[in-house]
Amino acid sequence: MAATLQEQAGQESIADLLARTNARIKAMEEAIGEVIVGQQEAVHQVITALLAGGHVLLEGVPGLGKTLLVRTIAQVTGLTFRRIQFTPDLMPADITGAQVFEEHGSGGGSFRFEPGPIFAHLVLADEINRATPKTQSALLEAMQERTVTVGGTSRPLPVPFFVLATQNPLEMEGTYPLPEAQMDRFLFKIDVPFPSADELVKIAARTTGAALPEAPRLLEPEELTAWQALVRQVVAVDEVIAYAARLVMATRPENPEAPEAVRRFVRYGASPRGVQALVLGARAEALRAGRAFATYDDVRRVAFPALRHRLLLNYEAAAEGKRADDLLGEILSRVTPYA
Repeated sequence: MAATLQEQAGQESIADLLARTNARIKAMEEAIGEVIVGQQEAVHQVITALLAGGHVLLEGVPGLGKTLLVRTIAQVTGLTFRRIQFTPDLMPADITGAQVFEEHGSGGGSFRFEPGPIFAHLVLADEINRATPKTQSALLEAMQERTVTVGGTSRPLPVPFFVLATQNPLEMEGTYPLPEAQMDRFLFKIDVPFPSADELVKIAARTTGAALPEAPRLLEPEELTAWQALVRQVVAVDEVIAYAARLVMATRPENPEAPEAVRRFVRYGASPRGVQALVLGARAEALRAGRAFATYDDVRRVAFPALRHRLLLNYEAAAEGKRADDLLGEILSRVTPYA
């Protein structure tokens, strides 16, 4: 049974526990900001997903600092980090590991398990859509089950375990787009925008000098695990959960109360994992704000990253240049917190 807020607080008050956690999360975000120029919203959303214990799909053109962001988070949190470059010839065993035959001096031998790069706290799956579906499935199974089965033996992955996958939205030739059922396993999909002119100047000044910025280690993996447990103790009252459910229902084109644009441009709406992502993300937002309860605004804060990859648009939407974010914006304007 998960510990209650009071049990986790121990001798200190719940207010002190939340204030201390809030200060620690802010310090972590500031340390990341010493290395990552701009991208405040992307950093904010990645940290929220990390607190919620969910996996993230990052989408953006090359050179925006996605790999540096993940490596910096690993440095600050003390998590072990592995980067896997996905290519068409990558095999599942290259990710999960394999049984290796080891000869003994007496002439015999035995098999031993050689762990793959998936056995790390923080795994960067770079350009995940360049690997074949078979290899993608091996990673996504590990994400869901948090175990790896090789040679009939299941081996648990480290705790905490967090996958951050990237894909390039421009180069689609020779790629294997993730099916909707696999996209659904990511808690958030985060769009990484191109930096502004001022941010480009700061990037050049910060990364072309003699000394490159490096983030300090501020946390231990155990502290992050405790935060993830704390997120699930944040209160989300029935009205807040009902609002999240109404947002998800509004993405369903078969729902007669969905906005007209949804019924016109959406082929398939968000699954029940969508409402789970909204509520869990809202709880994480509340914790990082130092609150013991989630609000309607917390749900709205995470609506875009939690739902944009769960809307399957039709051909008419592509023809008219409609994006999932356009439809989510209309849903948020029409579905009010109060029924």
